[in-house]
Amino acid sequence: MAIVPRRLTAKIDGDFVVFLIGARLNQWWRITDFKWVGDAMAAMIRELEQRPESGFLGYESWVSVRPVMIQYWRSSEQLIAYARSRDATHYPAWVRFNKELSERKSVGIWHETYVVPAGSYECVYNNMPPFGLARVAQALDASGQHATASGRLGRTDGGDAPVSADGVERV
Repeated sequence: MAIVPRRLTAKIDGDFVVFLIGARLNQWWRITDFKWVGDAMAAMIRELEQRPESGFLGYESWVSVRPVMIQYWRSSEQLIAYARSRDATHYPAWVRFNKELSERKSVGIWHETYVVPAGSYECVYNNMPPFGLARVAQALDASGQHATASGRLGRTDGGDAPVSADGVERV
């Protein structure tokens, strides 16, 4: 993806959900256990990208022996509905993990879910390709009212000032 050579922020209307999920290879000699967990996640993402009605907005991921994925969802209800759907890719993988790997201990998994109320977030991207929330929502120039963290949070108390490239605060 092409780098956007300026400061951006992101805007999304209404509440949304940030879902963090990851895995950890606990026993390197059981790498095949780890592989099928990764393959299952890749299949889920392919499925979700083809189902806009699911509420899945997009993701970012890092692949390593401790992979992490950040997912963005429209609502926690839609995230939970997908996780519990017997007709979706997640449920059989979840059942398999619980049957096979929860006892084996070769792979650990974790997740955290954050429900973000409308307007209760702040983000900035500088010299980055579209990333994170700016990739799944609307990217805006981080200028004017969006030039500072306070402004991006909708605060008008002037609690911070923009910093220029020379490191000097500009009021």
